[in-house]
Amino acid sequence: MKGTQVRKRHRGAALLLVLWLIVLLTALVGGFAMVARIERLQGLVLVRGVMADNAARAGLEYAVSQLQLPDPQARWQPDGRPYQWQYNGATVEVRIVDESGKVDLNEADPGLLGELFRAVGIEQVEAARLAAAVVDWRDTDPLTQAAGGAEDADYASAGRPYGAKDAPFEGIAELEQVLGFTPEIYALVAPHVTVHSKLPRPQPAFASAPVLDAIGLDGAALVEQRGREDATGAGVQGASHSGTYSIDSHARLADGRQSMLRAVVRAGGFAGSGMAYSALHWEEGASPR
Repeated sequence: MKGTQVRKRHRGAALLLVLWLIVLLTALVGGFAMVARIERLQGLVLVRGVMADNAARAGLEYAVSQLQLPDPQARWQPDGRPYQWQYNGATVEVRIVDESGKVDLNEADPGLLGELFRAVGIEQVEAARLAAAVVDWRDTDPLTQAAGGAEDADYASAGRPYGAKDAPFEGIAELEQVLGFTPEIYALVAPHVTVHSKLPRPQPAFASAPVLDAIGLDGAALVEQRGREDATGAGVQGASHSGTYSIDSHARLADGRQSMLRAVVRAGGFAGSGMAYSALHWEEGASPR
């Protein structure tokens, strides 16, 4: 009798152990399945990201080829108008601006710089002071501009011991180091300035509305006219390309995934490289302007 009871207890314990093992194995299998699903979803996200990045890169490559078409009516115009292109299921919008249509930070006089800053929405007195600060940054003398400006002592007073550079701008991002420029002001100004044109005044044919306003033209009307020309297939006539372009390529996949590439390129690679262009600035994942 006792032996029978012991055997029953053993069988009950064994059954309970088996049930616990089944529960444990089920949990392990479920955990592995969940991990596999998460890894699969992560892989899909990465793959879609790579696809969007590749589409944006393809948009830039295609834009460079379209700028060099022999037919002027078919050639894309570097004046900021949007061009849409379909690539491998992605919609790509490309905007190209010839750098000669921008205000050169190293060549523009204080008046032009001030008018540009006013055109993007900066109050007149502040615009003049910022323009003077830009000139003080690039010039080699220690004299502060009449409109205010900023030399070494002004930077020191503001807690910026690096002082005025007293040398030309090497890139537009240097504006963020110039006294008085905030990230918000830089974001307003950056699309309209360059260090690559080497021109004291921009070419109107490729200029944005604020740049056109800054040189005394009706920017809104001229940009609207370009839109009508774009609809009829007409291009900018009589304007010579500089060969250096800002290109914004914005790719959107069917599932909504997006990628942005912003670059400054010079048509034709470095000597002996055999490349279609050389990159002067490259920014991936940038926010659309």
